[in-house]
Amino acid sequence: MAEADFSGYATKAGLKCSDGRTILAHAFQKQDGAKVPLVWHHAHDEPKNVLGHAILENRDDGVYCQGFFNQTEQGKASKVLVQHGDITELSIFANKLVEQSMNVVHGVIREVSLVIAGANPGAKIDFVSLQHSDGSIQELDDEAIITTGLKLEHSESPAEVVPEEPAEVAPEPVEVVPEETSDESTVEHAVGDDKTVQDVYDSMSEEQQNVVGFIVEAALDEAKLAKATAEGETALAQSAIVTEGETTEVAVETTTEGDLTHQEGTTEMTNVFEQSATKSDGPTLSHDQLSTIVADAAKLGSFKDSFLAHAAEYGITDIDVLFPDAKTVTSSPEWISRRMEWVSEVLDGAKHSPFSRIKSTAADITADQARAKGYVKGNMKKDEVIKLLKRVTTPKTIYKKQKLDRDDIIDITDLDVVAWLKAEMRLMLEEELGRAVLIGDGREPDDEDKIDQDHIRPIAYDDSMYTHKVNVASETPAAEIVKAVLRARQYYKGTGTPTLFTTDSILTDLILLEDKMGRRLYETEASLAASMRVSKIVVVEVMEDNPDLLAIIVNMADYTIGADRGGNISMFDDFDIDYNQFKYLIETRVSGALTKPKSAVVITRSVGIVVTSVQPTYDPATKTITFPTTTGVDYQVDGVTRTGTLVITESTEVEAVPQAGYAFANNTDNDWFFAF
Repeated sequence: MAEADFSGYATKAGLKCSDGRTILAHAFQKQDGAKVPLVWHHAHDEPKNVLGHAILENRDDGVYCQGFFNQTEQGKASKVLVQHGDITELSIFANKLVEQSMNVVHGVIREVSLVIAGANPGAKIDFVSLQHSDGSIQELDDEAIITTGLKLEHSESPAEVVPEEPAEVAPEPVEVVPEETSDESTVEHAVGDDKTVQDVYDSMSEEQQNVVGFIVEAALDEAKLAKATAEGETALAQSAIVTEGETTEVAVETTTEGDLTHQEGTTEMTNVFEQSATKSDGPTLSHDQLSTIVADAAKLGSFKDSFLAHAAEYGITDIDVLFPDAKTVTSSPEWISRRMEWVSEVLDGAKHSPFSRIKSTAADITADQARAKGYVKGNMKKDEVIKLLKRVTTPKTIYKKQKLDRDDIIDITDLDVVAWLKAEMRLMLEEELGRAVLIGDGREPDDEDKIDQDHIRPIAYDDSMYTHKVNVASETPAAEIVKAVLRARQYYKGTGTPTLFTTDSILTDLILLEDKMGRRLYETEASLAASMRVSKIVVVEVMEDNPDLLAIIVNMADYTIGADRGGNISMFDDFDIDYNQFKYLIETRVSGALTKPKSAVVITRSVGIVVTSVQPTYDPATKTITFPTTTGVDYQVDGVTRTGTLVITESTEVEAVPQAGYAFANNTDNDWFFAF
């Protein structure tokens, strides 16, 4: 036998798990000498992840294993990692677990895996859906990954610790070959219509054949092969396949120390298709039942559907374990976010300046004093009066900050979590900047996170010199909104043909307009846009937060976003050595404003008479809040309207709420906090 590439304990007995369970000695004794795959990090869904095999050895203190790497690229690479000491821990994948009073007494090891790091130093059994049975033995169909946290031992390099001499490994299980029962040495079962089981099996798809193979393999797991007791003798294992009530004797050839010998005998074993009261594997399928399922699969068009149809009838309660695990269809989690298409329309369409301090000047020549005048001979000519307007906008820093534990970054192997997180930060920063430019961030003026509207001026609420406002009745029908937009078009003094920004609900109402014959007035968004004299219609989901705002008509080329050198969007990384955390910051320092007078038109809906709330007064000595009397305003504490005075016993927040038929102006402070 070739020398092992490494050896070590795959699992140790007597180690108490964090949930109180303990793996008992000889829990896997039936697999003494068994050969199982050696894989990488339990990723057994890809052939390339199989690195070799391991020979198990049952010991009083656990299961020891000898590891052998294969000659694949992954196997060779893993061998170097182990020899170099980069990978030092083992883990096992086991199922058919049996528990008695919080002790694992039996199971079947399916694979040994190389792992980067154990869950904790010591054994840990992570049951998927463990059900407790106090004082009684309960067999579970659960699967578990058992990580010991034990180190590997190398069998190569004198500088490394040499493991103890491995115990002699029992010969590998060999394929059971039946005696010739026909000229082609096959056992066939008639299933009707001159077809045999072999014919039906050959007609299956590869997926269906894999399912049948899974069933047969599961049934054979508990079959026992007789072992030779004398050293150097040939191990003999015999089995019998029951076919239509008959027992066929089977001879098995096995190899011991390189010699091939042949022995014959007769040992009757359990039929793999028949149920047995003594088996602990749970319900099994008889040959007739399996034939029925195969026959129905042709009718139903799906082997899985046929199994599900007969599952309850044949006593199979966990049918899902026979079919492949669910796979994610994307390489990273999908974002649950608002629609973001409008963000690029706003940010990319705006003019970008290399200076963060934006100054705009304008001369008002619309007054009568600026008009040219007729001359009367002998009279004095009048000078023209021109009113100059100037506005300066300074920058504001906008940021988003995140952090990740380094342990989480290492443990998340399915995706590049750092790149995924940075993409989210960039996405949300751009949305917030676009929102501030179009309608403002919506936070109250006293909110420390607010983006000041004097630094990034929202188009919807800009000064009337730059944004012309048109107000319509609260119950204005969709057809009247189209007319309002057309009539307001005369006030637009911006560049070229503007874009109309609105909500999806408003756009839907406009698209559904019909004539008296029930025919749609606008078949497409393009035809609707043309009728309102705009280049296109862009849906902005965040405008839903402002129910009084119907539409914004603007050419983004008239809006300037300024940033000095270094003020553009930048990403920063840092590592906190004290808390073992990576921290990430994305920020920009910009200003923004319309720079052309009357370059935007905003259509709003009347939501009531605009009123201004008055701040309540507070006497710290008596702990008394006095509420003012303001028309159209209610003052509430914890949702309850208050009047007069209130003596507080703890810090209290007061919120002003407009009464029916009234509304507050945008960007006003309507809540106050009084410290006790």
